[in-house]
Amino acid sequence: MPDVLDMLGRLRVASGFDVHPYVPGRRLVLAGVEIDHDHGLDGHSDADLIAHAATDALLGAAGMEDIGALFPSDDPALEGADSMRLLEQVVEQVRAGGSQIINVDVVVMAQSPRLAPYRDAMRDNLARVLGIDRDRVTVRATTTDGLGFIGRGDGAAALATCALVRP
Repeated sequence: MPDVLDMLGRLRVASGFDVHPYVPGRRLVLAGVEIDHDHGLDGHSDADLIAHAATDALLGAAGMEDIGALFPSDDPALEGADSMRLLEQVVEQVRAGGSQIINVDVVVMAQSPRLAPYRDAMRDNLARVLGIDRDRVTVRATTTDGLGFIGRGDGAAALATCALVRP
């Protein structure tokens, strides 16, 4: 078993945040799960804000560049990209650098739709891509009680926190 104090000295925690507006005529995809909703999120890729926030949190904890530097929104090759595949690429880079992912926690802020029916599938997808046990992945949701652009139903946001141990 590794020395706890040594491991704590190598522990890194970071957050990632993403926000997208709702638009008609697009699928709503969160953590790779298609959600039944009358609007999707607008973005250059599939606009999976859970994947984007988790990617940025992981990049921050690993001391790497942010998601926009790695996957620029003006890159035509990324139009409509599967954000879970982008997250998978980052996981591979983080692991190649010798880091071990401890956990990822995501909070989605959206007035609608209700995410509870999809939470298990989202956790399963994230755990699979991150290569960690499902019990180390949480996906939670909250509303803004009608306040702001989220409360008006104009869009959604996600905040992810990641902990990892660097070599």
